Amino acid sequence: MSWTVQDSAELYGIPYWGKGLFRVDQQGHLLATPQGEGGGDINLHELVDELQERGIDLPVLVRMSQVAERRVGLMWQCFDAAIEEYGFTGRYRGVYPIKVNQQRQLVEDILRVGRKHHVGLEAGSKPELLVAMALLDDPEGLLICNGYKDRRYIETALRARQLGRQTVIVIEKLAEVDAILEVAHKTGIRPVLGVRAKLSNPGKGKWQLSAGDRAKFGLTALGIVQLVELLRDAGYLDCLQLLHFHIGSQVVSIQTFKRALREASRLYTELVALGAPMGLMDVGGGVGVDYDGSQTAFEASRNYSEAEYAADVVAQIAEACNRAGVKHPDIVTENGRSTVAYGSVLLFDILGMESMPSDGPPEPEQEDDTDLLKELREVYDNINPRTYQEAWHDAVDVRTRAKSGFQLGVLSLTQLARIDRLYWQSCGRIRHVMKKQSYVPDDLDGLEPSLADTYYANFSVFQSAPDAWAIDQLFPCVPVHRLEEEPRRRGIIADLTCDSDGKISRFVDRRDVKQVLELHDLRDGERYVLALALVGAYQEILGDMHNLFGDTHAVHVTVDEDGELRFDLVVEGDTVEEVTGYVQYTRKDLVHRMRRATEKAIRKGQIERKDAASILAFYRDGLDGYTYLGN
Repeated sequence: MSWTVQDSAELYGIPYWGKGLFRVDQQGHLLATPQGEGGGDINLHELVDELQERGIDLPVLVRMSQVAERRVGLMWQCFDAAIEEYGFTGRYRGVYPIKVNQQRQLVEDILRVGRKHHVGLEAGSKPELLVAMALLDDPEGLLICNGYKDRRYIETALRARQLGRQTVIVIEKLAEVDAILEVAHKTGIRPVLGVRAKLSNPGKGKWQLSAGDRAKFGLTALGIVQLVELLRDAGYLDCLQLLHFHIGSQVVSIQTFKRALREASRLYTELVALGAPMGLMDVGGGVGVDYDGSQTAFEASRNYSEAEYAADVVAQIAEACNRAGVKHPDIVTENGRSTVAYGSVLLFDILGMESMPSDGPPEPEQEDDTDLLKELREVYDNINPRTYQEAWHDAVDVRTRAKSGFQLGVLSLTQLARIDRLYWQSCGRIRHVMKKQSYVPDDLDGLEPSLADTYYANFSVFQSAPDAWAIDQLFPCVPVHRLEEEPRRRGIIADLTCDSDGKISRFVDRRDVKQVLELHDLRDGERYVLALALVGAYQEILGDMHNLFGDTHAVHVTVDEDGELRFDLVVEGDTVEEVTGYVQYTRKDLVHRMRRATEKAIRKGQIERKDAASILAFYRDGLDGYTYLGN
């Protein structure tokens, strides 16, 4: 049967991780559908051409603000349905934690599209608080203040209340109380306070220590009781209105939420019983993103929907409050990852490809063949479905002995190279036999990745997908075109940096993590472009400048009412001058040093004056250029 675009969609898992935001058209192009089916498409292949016509080189980060609107609306829709189902009398009040992605245009988009829901902001530092209090001008939007706090931070939060901001200072440590009371007394501004609970049950996954006894922030049951006594003695217990907990980012199992909600709901009702007015229950963030589309409790997925999450939050809080005879609070969430991850896609082109010599027939026998080469040729000739595992062991053994022989001076470099080529050809033949087997032994698991092609990509993992390097985060990676063709190669992605870790060698799969990605042959004179999807959360702000690769270009695009693509904003990426400035090099000094070098070369007779002028002009042009490679 011939390959179809449906085969490609299934191969790359697009219908599963894409959540209706991505699809493949009949021409084999990857489409983004930020408003869902029927809302207009963004053809990512054609977008690359349009960017090139505008003089915008790859790599480019594509931000789709309409996705954020859809994600914000989805959470409100789910909570509204749960509130109605359970007869909940409180309301839902979501806030966006700007630490997830502080880019101004994105935060402004979220506040704009979320204004009808009164979306608030969460800040975890003084800089974030200063940004949030300036941007958040909705009198009904909450401003949640988390993180370490000094007196300046506290006073800033209180001054925000004077401007009509609904600021809540969340107490994370008992040591903060004295400073809060001191600043409140000095300014005459009574605060609205919250307390972060350190739940006894830790979370699960990479961020499990966000809760439990070893959590960085929060008060235990003892600490919460001590806080109530301190506030009562100071006459500020009426200020305690919010209970907050957070069990970590990317929570993969709904059971983790259920356990946390049961404990936190009881804490909330007990705080009311101790005399605190309360009124706000902040369940933190943690709603995961199904990066691989498997809908499981795997670290790159989640086994629940937004609707199930909202229903559990409402049901658990309602049950605890009803049992205790306590008024239902307003529910606050701080879900950032699930709000913004889907809205950004990194587009990058492939610069070249390197393959292992595993294809083609062995070279003919020669009179000077070594015994090891003859032995390996016999291994190759006898590879079949019954013997392929034994052949693998024998081929590895021959190659190991050949390397030892070379080191001892028994084999020449040419002889070693011939054995090496036949070894890889043997591996290629074993792989071909393996693909037809229903079961493959564990000791052959490493064969496929060892034979993988290396596709050299025009981007930096450390800048644009740092979590892929730091915590083995999986991001969907898929070609933006040629999806009507069967991808016959298997490869990994290597970036531009000179670091051996600068690569992506783990790929999403609904059944398991793939060690290779299905890709196409490169064609002379034709660009091959890949998309790294779901990179809107954390990646931009966590990115570093390894090898001085700076921020990529970013374009903000929407689909208008007529279904036409609109470029709302183009944010140019860093130039070489800008990134060198971050590490204290100035353009003036660098050009001065180059001028001295050219004058020295002139005196030595190495270049003419006109050559010096040309070199300096070329150098200045390089400082003005993009840090990534061009055509």
